[in-house]
Amino acid sequence: MRGAIIHGTGDVRFEERADPVIVEPTDAVIRTVAACVCGSDLWRYRGIQEVKRPTPIGHEYVGVVEQVGAAVTTVKPGDFVVGGFLHSDNTCPVCRKGMHANCQHGGGFDGCQAEKIRIPNADGTLLATPGEPDADLIPSILSLSDVMCTGWHAAVSAGVGPGSSVVVVGDGAVGLSGVLAAAELGATTIIAMSRHQSRQKVAQEFGATHIVAERGEEGLAKVLALTEGIGADAVLECVGTEEARAQSVQVARPGGMIGLVGVPHGDLPTDAVFWGNKGVRGGPAPVRAYLPHLLDLVWKREIDPGKVFDLTLPLAEVAEAYRAMDERRAIKVLLQA
Repeated sequence: MRGAIIHGTGDVRFEERADPVIVEPTDAVIRTVAACVCGSDLWRYRGIQEVKRPTPIGHEYVGVVEQVGAAVTTVKPGDFVVGGFLHSDNTCPVCRKGMHANCQHGGGFDGCQAEKIRIPNADGTLLATPGEPDADLIPSILSLSDVMCTGWHAAVSAGVGPGSSVVVVGDGAVGLSGVLAAAELGATTIIAMSRHQSRQKVAQEFGATHIVAERGEEGLAKVLALTEGIGADAVLECVGTEEARAQSVQVARPGGMIGLVGVPHGDLPTDAVFWGNKGVRGGPAPVRAYLPHLLDLVWKREIDPGKVFDLTLPLAEVAEAYRAMDERRAIKVLLQA
């Protein structure tokens, strides 16, 4: 088979790889139908995170089961499946508490921007759709592998509920998904901090009530004007940079909560958190915990998170997908296998 290999800064190649095989009786092998490039993949592509050797890349996928190990009982060959960006057994004490991203027997994948993928812990990772999905549903199902569940995790971590005021810092696919999550959870004031017109449009389609393009003190002033002069009940930090984290703490009201899901590449101003009685919660999304509910919403066409994909390319053109996202020519690229 072939798959994406990152060799270094700005260097992703579509190369021959060995076909995945069943290693453990709990494994499955799926034929990829669609994959995508994540904003977190760009940390390595841009050289911010070192690539020490050529490495398979990618962690988002939907596909059709081709093989299962002897111990797999919940999916079978022919099923159309989606799974989280980390595998989990769904049975360990941590998973039973709902934190599948920290499964005691979990981990990552050997590159999902590939024609086939080995899925460890298949029973605890994969969820089969009720049937063969219509083609137009596939982008939204794919979004559940990471960005929609991550945006949902930001909103849940920040305590978003009916009547909440929410600020979303970050207008990438995760931030836009956070807007959709906030709307679905009943927030009535949803402020998307976005400088880009195409992303502002999606944010408004997802339920944003206000757009704030400014940053820093100007951005804070705009948010305060929309939130009774005190800041938002909940802030979703969906970037991970030091600037985004500082902005998130600024725009949270005293006693507010910050849902932190941006992959961290900067410090958090803990003194401001302390003196403002502000809370912080978040981390990698426990996708498997959210999948049943969100897949049901997608399947019933009650939400359409697949709108975050604004460019579709063949999987073989994965290098162009990285370029498009790096150059901000695309919010998120869907790769068709």
